[in-house]
Amino acid sequence: MAEEIITPVYCTGVSAQVQKQQAKELGLGRHENAIKYLGQDYEQLQARCLQSGTLFRGESLGFKELGPNYSKTYDIKWKWPTELLSNPQFIVDGATRADICQGALGDCWLLAAITSLTLNDNLHRVVPHGQSFQDGYAGIFHFQLWQFREWVDVVVDDLLPIKDGKLVFVHSAEGHEFWSALLEKAYANVNGSYEALSGGSTSEGFEDFTGGVTKWYELRKAPSDLYQIILKALEPGSLLGFSIDISSVLDMEAITFKKLVKGHAYSVTGAKQVNYRGQTVNLIRMQNPWGAVEWTGAWSDSSSEWNNVDPYEREQLRQDGGRGVLDFMREFTRLEICNLTPDALNSQTIRKWSTTHLAAGGAPRGGCRNYPATFWVKPQFQIRLDEVDDPRVRLQLRVALMQKHRRRYRRCGCDMETIGFAVCEVPPELAGTGSVTSSWPMHLGTRFHLPPAEYVVVPSTFKPNKEGDFVLRFFSEKSAGTAALDQIQASLPDEQALSEEETDGNFKALFRQLAGEDMEISMKELRTVLNGIISRHKDLRTKGFSLESCHSMANLTDRDGNGKLCLVEFSILWNRIWNYLSVFPKFDLDKSGSMSAYEMRMAIESAGFKLNQKLYELIITRYSEPDLVTMFRFFKTLDTDLDGVMTFDLFKWLQLTMFA
Repeated sequence: MAEEIITPVYCTGVSAQVQKQQAKELGLGRHENAIKYLGQDYEQLQARCLQSGTLFRGESLGFKELGPNYSKTYDIKWKWPTELLSNPQFIVDGATRADICQGALGDCWLLAAITSLTLNDNLHRVVPHGQSFQDGYAGIFHFQLWQFREWVDVVVDDLLPIKDGKLVFVHSAEGHEFWSALLEKAYANVNGSYEALSGGSTSEGFEDFTGGVTKWYELRKAPSDLYQIILKALEPGSLLGFSIDISSVLDMEAITFKKLVKGHAYSVTGAKQVNYRGQTVNLIRMQNPWGAVEWTGAWSDSSSEWNNVDPYEREQLRQDGGRGVLDFMREFTRLEICNLTPDALNSQTIRKWSTTHLAAGGAPRGGCRNYPATFWVKPQFQIRLDEVDDPRVRLQLRVALMQKHRRRYRRCGCDMETIGFAVCEVPPELAGTGSVTSSWPMHLGTRFHLPPAEYVVVPSTFKPNKEGDFVLRFFSEKSAGTAALDQIQASLPDEQALSEEETDGNFKALFRQLAGEDMEISMKELRTVLNGIISRHKDLRTKGFSLESCHSMANLTDRDGNGKLCLVEFSILWNRIWNYLSVFPKFDLDKSGSMSAYEMRMAIESAGFKLNQKLYELIITRYSEPDLVTMFRFFKTLDTDLDGVMTFDLFKWLQLTMFA
């Protein structure tokens, strides 16, 4: 069969953001209406490939150690399963833990999450039914992943990396099932490449497969009822994983005396209390996707302890090659539990919590509270926990923070930031009620017990002047009012429009020199004047003013609308320009001659303007689509009742004028 390369279509800019928000309000992004990743529609692409007799195609290994011309990629070839086997299978007799064996990629954390996924009904949400290498095969498959508060449908081809005739990465034990290898490829696609998956936390995979929220337990400080917590978590299908922390790179993949692997993720596949010589013993069954070594301590496959356990209980725990661990708190250092319902650990009856998702993109962060001068320069979110009859009652609030797309940025030399958040009670108390920070920072969450009140949650990176996208989620027992603290305000200085008689004589002389005989400054003349001023400022990095920029500035003071500036109009604009020129160097902190989003926000606030996050983003993207067609499309997105008329509040007015 021939090969067909499908190019995705991207939708960018302000109008696309508005359209996407409206689509979300209609349910786009829910599991039953997943977003088509990169705009690729699985059914349409499959039908097109079948009709044309082509196979869907596109692959990426990595950017550094797995990049082109590196030793680890020598002799790696991309092949279809139909080239490797005469009768490849997608899934045989359901997905099992035996289908997940780790290959050469350091993504045991991801495979541990996939392993846990096979233990309950959540797998079909990620691996849709009806896919096969026989019926309707066109070299194309699809999977659904939860990505930062929305489900996306990810299309992949089935070309897989092969070396010495075997799959390089994840594979099934028998070698003829390919659903796990293709799921790993889909996950690599949304994160940029296979190499981007190296190293991570099981909780990241847990959340990306379920949309759940994860709680971490450091086993050296674990609660006394941890085993009961584990049992309760397993009942509703929560995903669990154990790991052993490493103190240095040299510890990675070090094998303990009892054959546990440091730095590897173990997925919990079962738990049971058994009677052993008259005592109750708490057992955990788990599996390491690496599979190269097996636990040899008490309750391992060949240990004598099994001889004193009821045969039925023994078979329940040992089925499918499970590994038993007697004292898991001594052998491991961390437990991660992804709760599909956030309160499953604290209630015999599963209740549905009220959930709120808040997000910000390109958000400047002023660092943690160690940097009080800039801590406030970041998005802040307000949450109101409703009053109850008894003021002594403490309400449960779970806060979960994750940063977006950091694995994709590894190709550019970036990686994850250390992140955290503070929860502060609103006045009159003005006291911080909690603060959490994580050095493994992809996902972070914790649970608070707070009195009914109003709180502000402030997410941040550890150090200031860091930027990135994030998602903040709130889970509360009762419906809680939430909002971004993004007030739009302006403290404008008093501008006195001096008459010609009141204008300083020296300024009049300068104006006559610049304006010429008609005593008005045109846009071309204004550009010449401004570029002459800027050329003397060697500390500014600029290509100069365009006519479009001059028109935009002049429109603010051109009161008679003739497209030129008289003496009074030019005087007002001149004073504004000099005021803003004095602000710029104060906040160009790195003296680069340009402003980052972080510096820009502080400069704008210093100039007397307080904007919300959307408006800051619009300032950055205002020139991304300066065409007439886009302007008409943008109008249609704001004309929600389709009557040809827009009604403006302050935000919409600023949004439109900044865009235009």
